[in-house]
Order: sequence, then structure tokens, then C-alpha cells
Amino acid sequence: MNKWVKTILFLLGSVFLTRFIPFSSLFRNLDTMIHEFGHALMTLLLSGKVLRIELYADHSGVTYSSMLTPGRSILVSLAGYISASLFAWLLFYLYRKGLHMWGLGIMTAVALVSLLLYVRGEFGMLWLTGFIVLNVVIMIFGAKIVKFYYLILAFLTLEESVVSAVYVGLMSWTQPSRAGDAANLAQQTFLPALFWGTLFALFALWCANRALTLFFRKESTSRAPRARRVRRA
Repeated sequence: MNKWVKTILFLLGSVFLTRFIPFSSLFRNLDTMIHEFGHALMTLLLSGKVLRIELYADHSGVTYSSMLTPGRSILVSLAGYISASLFAWLLFYLYRKGLHMWGLGIMTAVALVSLLLYVRGEFGMLWLTGFIVLNVVIMIFGAKIVKFYYLILAFLTLEESVVSAVYVGLMSWTQPSRAGDAANLAQQTFLPALFWGTLFALFALWCANRALTLFFRKESTSRAPRARRVRRA
């Protein structure tokens, strides 16, 4: 079976099955946090100013920022979906390397910085606080379940990065003016929202394919035999 078909089928199955995990809806906001933090980080890298970030219960979010140079806002608009897709890939890379504690640490650090500096609004601040506390408790006392917990977060983040990107891709076909970042990019460039929405969707699927390839890659169980020196009498 084609690897892309496998990726899509696995994602569809994963999206369905993870709906049965208690409180999974709350954990899906992790992807939103990374998406909005990507916008904020790019703004800072381009010498802009982040005014505030808002996270909502419906898994949406918005980053308010200002840029002295209008052309740089193109990169800021690009950063959200690209950051979310790359971060999902990173989580599976760290898992493959046995560095899931590092992954949890990175998630917690991003949440803490977002809470202290940028996120405003009751839901966003409450969600970040709960997420940080839960991560710290798991890292300190949850040695037996930390890997399982990490995988849940990794898969939910991967799913949401693809679903949200595909959704904006479909919106760019049917209702271009409501296609979020794709619509913003269409206003800033000569390329239509359709181009940007399709780009986000394809990039998310590519990152998902690479992430799942890492997850399913078999460990090498055998090593090439070493040459032995034979002493001659």
C-alpha cells in the first residue's frame, strides 16, 4: 500500500479512536498553543511586538502583534501552521530517540512562557496553568505512565496539526475569505488563499508521514558480526 495512503488511513483511525480518551478535547489545545506561539516567536525574531495571545475552548486561537515592516508579516502568517506541523514531527523524533522527557519539558516551557508573557483571557490562562501543573506532576511522580502520556500528547498534536491544516485548505477552496492564515496571506501577496491553504495541508501531511515513519521504524535487532583475529601458532 502507498505510504501516503497508509498515513491518511492511520490518521483517520487515530482521530476516531482518540475521541474515546477522557478529556482528549482539552489536550487538543496543545496544537493551538504551538500554532499561536509560532506566530509570536516569528514576530519577535523579525523585531515585531507581540501584544497578546488568546486561546479558546473550541481549539481556536489568535495572536495580536504589530510589525514595523508590513512585508515581514508574511512570514508571521506562515509560521503558525508550519510551526505546528514541525513540532508534531519533533515530538515523534524525540520519542524515537528516547527523549520523551525532553519533549515534555519543551511543551511545559512553551506553556509557561506563553502564560507569563502573552496569553490573556480566562480560558487560555486556566488551560495553560492546568497543563503546566499536570506535566510537572507526571514528570516527577508518573514514571510508570510518562511514556504513555507523552504518546497521547504526541498523537493528539499530530492529528490536530493535520486536521486544522486540511480544514483551512478546504476553506481556501470553498470560502477563501474565511480561510484564516491563508486568507491573510492572500491579502499580503499576489497568490490566492487557495495556494496557501493547499500548501499548509500538504506540508502538514508530509510532516505527519515523516513522524509516523519514525514511530513505526523497527529497531535494528541484529548487528553485523565482528571480525575476529585468529592467532597462528
